[in-house]
Amino acid sequence: QVQLVESGGGLVQPGGSLRLSCVTSGFIFSNYDMLWYRQAPGKERELVAVIRTTSSRTVYADSVKGRFTISRDNAKNTLYLQMNSLKPEDTAVYYCFRPIDYWGQGTQVTVSS
Repeated sequence: QVQLVESGGGLVQPGGSLRLSCVTSGFIFSNYDMLWYRQAPGKERELVAVIRTTSSRTVYADSVKGRFTISRDNAKNTLYLQMNSLKPEDTAVYYCFRPIDYWGQGTQVTVSS
C-alpha cells in the first residue's frame, strides 16, 4: 500500500531555513515524478515544486523560486524540500504528492517572529 510520510516542519523565524522530508513506501519511487504542495489557512492548495524521476528537471512556483530546492534520493525512496530565506507568507501545511492521487498527511510550517 502506498504511503507518504512527511516530516521536518516546525516554527522558524523569518529568514530561517527548514528541510522537509517525505519518506515513501509501497511503490517504485524512482518511476514517479514527485511534487510538493502547500495549503495556507483559508487558501487553496498550491503547487510548490516538481521533480522528475531522474532529478534532471525541476519546476518551482514563482513565489519560491531561488529560495526552495526540491530533491530526491531514489535509493532511500525519499523526497526533500530545502526551504531557505523563509517568509511569513510561506506559513502553510506542506504535502508531498505522488501522481495521480496519493497524498501525505502534511507537515506544518510556521514562519513567525
